[in-house]
Order: sequence, then C-alpha cells, then structure tokens
Amino acid sequence: MNWLDKTLNREDGVTAIEYALIAGVVAVVLAATVPAVGTALVPIFESVAAAL
Repeated sequence: MNWLDKTLNREDGVTAIEYALIAGVVAVVLAATVPAVGTALVPIFESVAAAL
C-alpha cells in the first residue's frame, strides 16, 4: 500500500503536463497573432522599400 500511495502522489507527471499546456497555449497565441502582425507590417515595409 505504501508503494501505491507514493505512486499516486507523485507530481512529476503533473509538472510535465503543465509545461505541455503552457507550450500549447503559447503556440496557439503565436499562430493567431503572427498573421495579423504580418499583414499590419506590409504597408510599412512597402513604404520603406519605396523610399529606398
């Protein structure tokens, strides 16, 4: 019973799951914002290219 209690109370797997969830949220945020930022920067780069 002592082995079972230790196994069920381990937190190593929980930490790995937390890191995976954080990485997933960051990936979703990046995927959502990069296209919007890219399209907003196009006119800026075009004006710089025209000035050069």
